[in-house]
Amino acid sequence: MLRTERLTLPLWTAADVAGMREGRRHRDWHPDFPRRDDLDASTLWVDGDGWGPRSIVRGVTVLGSIGCFGPPSPHEADGVPETEVGYGLVAEARGYGFASEALAGLLTACDALGVRLRASVRPENAASLRVLAKNGFTLLRGANEEGELVMARPLPGPTSGPTSGPGAPA
Repeated sequence: MLRTERLTLPLWTAADVAGMREGRRHRDWHPDFPRRDDLDASTLWVDGDGWGPRSIVRGVTVLGSIGCFGPPSPHEADGVPETEVGYGLVAEARGYGFASEALAGLLTACDALGVRLRASVRPENAASLRVLAKNGFTLLRGANEEGELVMARPLPGPTSGPTSGPGAPA
């Protein structure tokens, strides 16, 4: 489990994903969780995959999710292991820095494994662009086929290849 100053970022369990997919509520979920994006992320979940979706938890309440869209693979331009990240919060939790803090926590774990993260964001999503900028996503790679900006964060220094998911046991 990853931890930040105010948050924990546990990987989703089979029970979490089953609850989301079947519409069962968990007592620790915010009333607006899961969001549509969380349900979409549940389709990426694979049991035991340390690169999969995680909850963003403040205290005991799940406020949203963050995770990678699968394990890293070498980027075609430079061979650096890379994967895409996605994140989101229920509306009530926005504006408190939770998304920035969760992303920073995930980046710390990915940096330790030598994995670069990229993100795709709608150009009009100013809040998400601020989260990415605050976390050092400075490489603009243009737009994808859906019109989203594709941004990446450079790794902070020399790296070694990934051995397991961020925060997962080796």
